[in-house]
Amino acid sequence: MFYEPGKRDRDRLPHNPLKAIVTPRPIGWISSLAPDGTANLAPYSFFNLVSEAPDVVAFSSDGRKHSVENIEATGEFVCNLATLALIEQVNLTSKPVASHESEFELAGLERARSHLVKPPRVAASPCALECVWTETIEVKARGGVPSGRFLVFGEVVGIHIDDSFIENGLLRTELLQPLARLGYFDYSWVDGVKTLPRPR
Repeated sequence: MFYEPGKRDRDRLPHNPLKAIVTPRPIGWISSLAPDGTANLAPYSFFNLVSEAPDVVAFSSDGRKHSVENIEATGEFVCNLATLALIEQVNLTSKPVASHESEFELAGLERARSHLVKPPRVAASPCALECVWTETIEVKARGGVPSGRFLVFGEVVGIHIDDSFIENGLLRTELLQPLARLGYFDYSWVDGVKTLPRPR
C-alpha cells in the first residue's frame, strides 16, 4: 500500500495510521499555571527531549490550548513523567475543561511544590522536569503555510527523581514503566530493557 497523506482511502484506512507508524511516542504531561493561578495539567503525545547542554524539551499543541497560553504568559512549565501506574489520570487530564478549572482536581491528583518554577508538579509522578519557556514556533506546511499547530520549547532547569528508582547510580527505566502513545487510542509502556554497548 502507498498513499499520499491528503489522499488516504478512508474506506480502507478510516483512521490515520501515521501515529501508529511513528511510535512509541513519549508523553509530555505538562503542568502550567494560568495568570489567575489555576493549575493546568495536560498530556501531549508530540513530545521529546530535543537537546542536551542546553537541556531542552519540546511539545506540540494542536491549536493554542491552555498549556500554550499559560506557558507564554508565565514563562514556566513542568513535564511530569506519565507512568503505567498513572495511566487513568493521564487519560482523564486530556479532557477539555474550562480555563478556570484544574485538571489536578478533575483527576484527583495531589500537587507538589516545584523548586525553581511556580507551576506545581504531580506529586505521584516519580520524575519531573522544571522548565523555563524559551520559544514557540508555529509549524508550517510546504510553502510556509501556517498549520495552527504550535511547537513549544523549554529549557530544563531542575529535575526531580524518586530515589527508589535509582540503582547503582542509574535510573531504572523499566521500574518507572513510563507510558508512550501509539496510534488510535492505544498506549504502551516500558517494562523491559536490553543493554547494548555502542560499537567502537
